Amino acid sequence: MFKRISNLVKGFLSLFISGLERANPEALLEVEQENLRKQIGKYNQGLAGHAGLCERLMGQIRQQEKEETDLRARTAANIKVGNRDAAGQYALRLQQVQKDLAENRAQLDQAEKTYKDLITARDVAINAARQKIESLKAGINDMKMKKAMAELNEMAAGMVTSIGGSGDTLDRLEKMVEEERTKAAGKARVARDQLDMSGVMMKEAEQKAMADQALADFAAAEGIVMEGGPGNGGATGTAGKSMGPG
Repeated sequence: MFKRISNLVKGFLSLFISGLERANPEALLEVEQENLRKQIGKYNQGLAGHAGLCERLMGQIRQQEKEETDLRARTAANIKVGNRDAAGQYALRLQQVQKDLAENRAQLDQAEKTYKDLITARDVAINAARQKIESLKAGINDMKMKKAMAELNEMAAGMVTSIGGSGDTLDRLEKMVEEERTKAAGKARVARDQLDMSGVMMKEAEQKAMADQALADFAAAEGIVMEGGPGNGGATGTAGKSMGPG
């Protein structure tokens, strides 16, 4: 029972974490990059230890080579002076040193080869990881762009559907504007039909009569004789003054 509950909780947690990873791929990629940097650091530490081993072997080989030269000289010197016992001891020691030197040289060759192989493996792994990371970055950017385009296309499709549909807000607004415009035109026509033109015509005649009277007063003050009396459009004058063509 408890195992089933534990599995269920683990399943929910796994789904939750998977959802977070899908929602934040950049964060997940950054974590993996940090893990890669840590792994490279640890790997380099191992390489440093291996390089130290190579250096110790080279130090031993240099020391043994020096000892070999010294023992060779001592053996030869004792042989020349006829000291066979000492020469034999030096010769025995020389054989052991030469054997150890050969073993150390073989170990150094193997260690150097291993060191170079490890460096090559590290570089290949790092290059592969970097290429994958760059590919993932490009994929994430492409995914974002395509998601944005898909959202824009969905919005555009929704707009086309909603704008072109019946009962749409723009259609209702157009109908309301047309109804109000028709009502306003009708009211204007009714108001125009109700206008009393007789009063307007009377006012116009009154203004014309007042203009004729003002003209007659002006002509009388200037000594101009108006032809046809007040209200006539043409006039000729006497006493050197006239109105209208001579």
